[in-house]
Amino acid sequence: MWDRYRDWIYAWETRLSTRDTNRVVRPLEWGLDWTEHWPVVNGTRDAALANPAAHLAQLNQQIVSHSDDFYAYRTPSDFRLESGFLLFTSPVQTPYAVNNLVRARWFPAGHRRALIVLPQWNSDAEGHLGLCRVFNMLGISALRLSLPYHDYRKPAETERADYACSANIGRTIDAGRQAVIDARACVDWLETQGYTEFGIVGTSLGSCYAFLTSSHDPRLRVNLFNHFSVTFGDVVWTGQSTRHVRQGIEGNIDQDTLRRSWMAISPAAYVDKYARWPKKTLLIHAIYDLTFLPVFSHQLLDDFTRRGLPHRSAVLPCAHYTTAEAPFKFLDAYYMASFLQSAFD
Repeated sequence: MWDRYRDWIYAWETRLSTRDTNRVVRPLEWGLDWTEHWPVVNGTRDAALANPAAHLAQLNQQIVSHSDDFYAYRTPSDFRLESGFLLFTSPVQTPYAVNNLVRARWFPAGHRRALIVLPQWNSDAEGHLGLCRVFNMLGISALRLSLPYHDYRKPAETERADYACSANIGRTIDAGRQAVIDARACVDWLETQGYTEFGIVGTSLGSCYAFLTSSHDPRLRVNLFNHFSVTFGDVVWTGQSTRHVRQGIEGNIDQDTLRRSWMAISPAAYVDKYARWPKKTLLIHAIYDLTFLPVFSHQLLDDFTRRGLPHRSAVLPCAHYTTAEAPFKFLDAYYMASFLQSAFD
């Protein structure tokens, strides 16, 4: 019976994850130009060009060792609230002006507790708004951040949020750095509004970004990671929803090289830094996930257990895309609401 149920979920998941016809296969680009403005870059450009894979592997090690510097920033000076959106200039500047203007939709409720909400990869502007309203019902304000290269921040030449995760290695890291810094800047603004208790909720790619953010910000005491994994490169290499990214790079690099090339934006690299401050954590994964394979979720759970980090976990009887479908979306929301209600008390 369970085999039939699993096969049914797999078939449903595959239909949902293949319905988009605008996925673009892009060739591998090392993206070394994106690394030149990063704060921890060492070495010569000639050496980087001679062996970009080795250079990026070494650079990722430097970033992980000095990640507090890599994810440091200057608080924006142009915060403004317009028509229900918090707007400000991202501390991380990119060649795309539209991406440099941060937008975060504001859902106020109360004056003490607030959440930063980071949606999934390719979420449109309406994604997670209903979830923010659920948080409001719990008396928790929510600031739903548009991720780099998503919805309002998407460059005109792209149909999807390809620049956030693509075959361009350097740009993908830069997008992760920008997401983390933008989220931390949102907490800065909340502090100016008098909020004193902060949390973060991330889903899928947003979960990765949320983990990195919390690992570098002691203010985020309540943490909810909805679909999570350990290493960015392994997810892209094995995931059903990123098969077009793998198609563009396979044959030029292997899975191990990709893992090393994206370690700077991988939760596995920062579990010890996450443990620096007391945090309440809920980790939710799906048992039949074909995008974030359960084996990688279990590895992060094992890391938490080995280090004795306090956490709660929940398992959804579905997969990645099917989480957004009934009845699973209601179970997912229940897990979130139950945790948040107690975590902020």
